[in-house]
Amino acid sequence: MIPKIILGAGGTRGLIKYLFGRGDANEHIDPHLVASWNDFAPDPGRSPRRDQKEVEGQLAAQLDQPVKMLGEKAPETTFWHCPVRAAPEDPILTDAQWGGIARRIVAAAGIASEGDEEACRWVAVRHADDHVHIAATLVRQDGRRPKRDHDIRSVQKEARQVEVDYGLRRLRAGDGTAAKRPSSKEHFKAKRLGQDAPAREVLRRRVRRAVAAASTEAEFVALLEATGVSVRLKLAPSGDALGCNFALPGNVNEVGEPVWFAGSTLAPDLSLPKIRERLATTDREPVTARPGNPWHEATAAAERIPGRLTTDDDSFAQGQLVALGATLDLLPITAPAAVRMELEQAAVAFERASRSRITADLGSTRVLRRSVQAILRDRPHDDDGSGFAMLLDAALIAVAFAAHWHRTRQHAQQEAAAEQALLHLQTAYAQAAGPVLASIAQRAPVLETKHRFAYYLQQEVPEYAERILSDPAWDALTTVLAEAEAAGQNAATVLDHALGQRTLEDADSPARALTWRIRRLGQRHAPSPRAEAARARSTTQRTAAHIHPAPAAQWPQGPRSRRR
Repeated sequence: MIPKIILGAGGTRGLIKYLFGRGDANEHIDPHLVASWNDFAPDPGRSPRRDQKEVEGQLAAQLDQPVKMLGEKAPETTFWHCPVRAAPEDPILTDAQWGGIARRIVAAAGIASEGDEEACRWVAVRHADDHVHIAATLVRQDGRRPKRDHDIRSVQKEARQVEVDYGLRRLRAGDGTAAKRPSSKEHFKAKRLGQDAPAREVLRRRVRRAVAAASTEAEFVALLEATGVSVRLKLAPSGDALGCNFALPGNVNEVGEPVWFAGSTLAPDLSLPKIRERLATTDREPVTARPGNPWHEATAAAERIPGRLTTDDDSFAQGQLVALGATLDLLPITAPAAVRMELEQAAVAFERASRSRITADLGSTRVLRRSVQAILRDRPHDDDGSGFAMLLDAALIAVAFAAHWHRTRQHAQQEAAAEQALLHLQTAYAQAAGPVLASIAQRAPVLETKHRFAYYLQQEVPEYAERILSDPAWDALTTVLAEAEAAGQNAATVLDHALGQRTLEDADSPARALTWRIRRLGQRHAPSPRAEAARARSTTQRTAAHIHPAPAAQWPQGPRSRRR
């Protein structure tokens, strides 16, 4: 159940007229009162022998009377409007049930406590099966102001309890960092125009993607304009930009003017100051060394996120979630067409999980953001799709850790958003990675080489060896190990390095996880003889055993590995 508080100034006549009218798209059905401050207020929807406009005027006058009694001492904000909407799957409630809910909402808000005969005047209007509108004036009948401190929080809390009491869908508690939902009016407008989503949601996605892709403010504006979004800066008298507004082509008001949305009304992190903070972390720097493969660098950065979400530095961790959200915003652009829709949905879902009350250390986002931007900008070779698949695999694990991180901090909405994103990513990964792994597996080495690699695993990670050897990705893993050897790497050393990067405990498929890690390691330049000798000394004296492994049926178990 979703309550939404809206404040207004002036009389309530216009609001009452709207609530008892047909609606912007003739969506209002049988509007009538289900409750009021005195239980016998005039009901324009149930007065068939009287002119409806006359009754609407009478009702508005009675609501406004306490405000008018104060004259010039009346508050600037004079009325309180709160639509309360049930979920689509909820049972249809009766008028009596909606009336009871309305009384609980106005009591929680401090508008009218039960038994307070001098409280504010209010009415609850029902004009659809799934919601009511509560309208109240903000002067008590004794002339005092209502004590409605923190009414938004109190009303939300009461709504959660109503869900329990009436057996309705239970929503997650929020922390005030969620993006603003489109109004009913915006939904009806999109439906009338034949659009898939309201303009607010379309703009939010496009602006987020432009922020993720841009390195400078000028590039950010250019990217938006290239997608048809108009950008208008709000300037101070000094000429400094104070804010940024966005509009979609064709989305106009009654007089044909563009409907502008301030960035902060699209999402809390899309205000101009917040956008500038993000862009400041991705200014391009002079290249001081030969750049690596952006797919590998982005994957390596994404693989570090789970470890950073297990530290005590919440600000740093929140920064990692911001970077992960930006990565998901851009992944659909580089994705195969077959998985693009799932990735779009994953990005939309995870948007909620990328924000919390914890201030993000945006400096920690630099490496991942720049790597993903390099993929978008330079379009590095990824003929077999393995670069995309390995990055998607790392992002999937990072999102799973994000859900756990939010859960441990009781961020209920963010946890649910991350879990929803995870479902879409799992579907996309299965479609994208399956053909890539199958193609790699077709180049698997001969049986003798497989036995040698299996022996390495028995020595290094006996606790995972059985799972890896029976994993469908085992042939792909042996292929990348063999390719690493062909490139001049020592397979045992590469395997040791891959195992040391991070635990396999959270891997759904250890063989698959190792395949992607070794794919990156094996495609690096072969080490110099001196570096290889130094690394060989650090990996003890197992080389002799590697040269003459035992037959497959007699692989020694060896001591349990230190890797957990």
